[in-house]
Amino acid sequence: MNAPDHNIRPDLAARPPRIRRLSEAAANRIAAGEVIERPAAAVKELVENALDAGARRIDIHIADGGKTLIRVGDDGDGMSAAELPLALERHATSKIDGSDLLAIRTFGFRGEALPSMAAVGRMKLTSRASGAAEAWSIEARGGDLASPRPAARSVGTEVELRDLFYVTPARLKFLRTDRAEAQAVTEAVKRLAMAAPDVGFTLNDASAGDVRAVFRAEPETGDLFDARLGRLRRVLGPGFAENALAIDAEREGLRLTGWAALPTYSRGSARQQFLFVNGRPVTDRLMTGALRAAYADLLPRDRHPAAALFFAADPERVDVNVHPAKTEVRFREPALARGLVVSALRHALAEAGHRASSTVSSAALRAFAPGALGAGPTAPSSAYQRDYRAVSVGATPALAEAGFRFQGPDGPAPEGFDAPTAHAPAETDAAAEAHPLGAARAQLHENYIIAQTRTGMVVVDQHAAHERLVYERLKTALAAQGSPGQALLLPEIVDLAPEDAERVLAIAPELARLGLVLEPFGGGAICVRETPAILGTCDAGRLVRDIADELAEGGAGDAARSRIEAVLSRIACHGSVRSGRRLSGDEMNALLREMEATPHSGQCNHGRPTYIELSLAEIEKLFGRR
Repeated sequence: MNAPDHNIRPDLAARPPRIRRLSEAAANRIAAGEVIERPAAAVKELVENALDAGARRIDIHIADGGKTLIRVGDDGDGMSAAELPLALERHATSKIDGSDLLAIRTFGFRGEALPSMAAVGRMKLTSRASGAAEAWSIEARGGDLASPRPAARSVGTEVELRDLFYVTPARLKFLRTDRAEAQAVTEAVKRLAMAAPDVGFTLNDASAGDVRAVFRAEPETGDLFDARLGRLRRVLGPGFAENALAIDAEREGLRLTGWAALPTYSRGSARQQFLFVNGRPVTDRLMTGALRAAYADLLPRDRHPAAALFFAADPERVDVNVHPAKTEVRFREPALARGLVVSALRHALAEAGHRASSTVSSAALRAFAPGALGAGPTAPSSAYQRDYRAVSVGATPALAEAGFRFQGPDGPAPEGFDAPTAHAPAETDAAAEAHPLGAARAQLHENYIIAQTRTGMVVVDQHAAHERLVYERLKTALAAQGSPGQALLLPEIVDLAPEDAERVLAIAPELARLGLVLEPFGGGAICVRETPAILGTCDAGRLVRDIADELAEGGAGDAARSRIEAVLSRIACHGSVRSGRRLSGDEMNALLREMEATPHSGQCNHGRPTYIELSLAEIEKLFGRR
């Protein structure tokens, strides 16, 4: 064996390494680096201890982002004078007896949090046990404990931690600004508040001697399901609660409950995704991926769903002893858990039908507000006059004479794949207005359908709506027997880059089930022999190039199902009614009725809303009538 290079490790030249036992203080400080990495982690551990103690109200105070002060008080069971020194010893806990590390039913179980904080800060622990005549307190500075002393306090416990990491100043340098650390504390408290809706929480910031309320949540009443929704409304805002779908599913002893937002309520980041396992806020990449998969064909890649999901399982089926911070879990049957998330969310989203989020209408109202449209010409120029006309339903025979049918861009769809025609006999106005999307009244800019309901009006983007309808029909056909194709009189040769051609030909069998029959033609060329019948006459070359682009954007790492759904979306775009097509009244009403009967029709394939609904009260408010 070669001798060690002392130029690289000069410390080895000074003394040979010897095995030795670290001091208790050093061991505690090292452990603190894993358990308490920042003030938010200390707050999390203290609040979890309070919840384990049966607290019904928890009060938190911080200063300077938690760097100089963290104080957590509760009305839980409390501790006796004899238990206070023991609580500050490592691996001393009341949560488990050590005989079964699989049956963990509490937040804490390691017995490391309080000793770790006492090792790197100045701690004062005051507690009064239920039924005890007086309270007691104990202090610890950098791991050195004093003797317990009598104190004044009602039943419960208060932990005051000052000057966190003063013993390890190097750790302080890695903390972020006071504001960033305070935000992290707030997020940690909100997650725990969501996990325990029957407990009251208050969070105050006492920086610079000025106490400011940051977060407050009163205990929620009602059953657990309603209480959780009430707490989510308080934490995430009324917008989430108004646009969330209830989730309640069970499979093989694993139960999933919670709330998932409509696709049109999507966010620009994943910050509104929360996962809880047996009441414990956790992070799990597998479940995050499952959530994304459930919305796969409803959201574009740069949008993220909002959801709060709660798993309930036998503790032996979940390993929470993965990391000292206890923020990660492992399911014994990860495939079962992932499948439950995907199936439960997809079922709930399908049940939502054509529903779109209320935030879409709110955004429309803000756009209508005075001044929101900005300065501009008072009247359209003559070059654009024709684009401002409104086509009234039944106002002119030209609509009926146009004979427009739902079709691809270059011709009508073949028999059996047309959109539904109007009801026969035609419904009366009153009957049509009773439908959720109402009765068609006009077409604006040859793209937007104006419908009247009993309580207001609906504006529909005809291209976006029909694109979703065609997409859902394609998915149904693919899941059943496939979609028939129509043979081209003269096969079309499409030239692609060799790598693009390889990607397209790799899924040729799936494309054939959709009616798109492709064959290699040497090099990067592809021969198109059949196109999907549902598209009617279409530009085969453009369709194949769009599919190649979609596969290139998706990347090779995407699952086959996701890639096929993305291709279906591209095909649906080719087969949907285009903007600028004039529709008759019957055709517009037929589109509205099919939207009401089709799942996910509230958003197009790219996650954008397909319609906006305004109530009569909202319209009247715009005109100052209310």
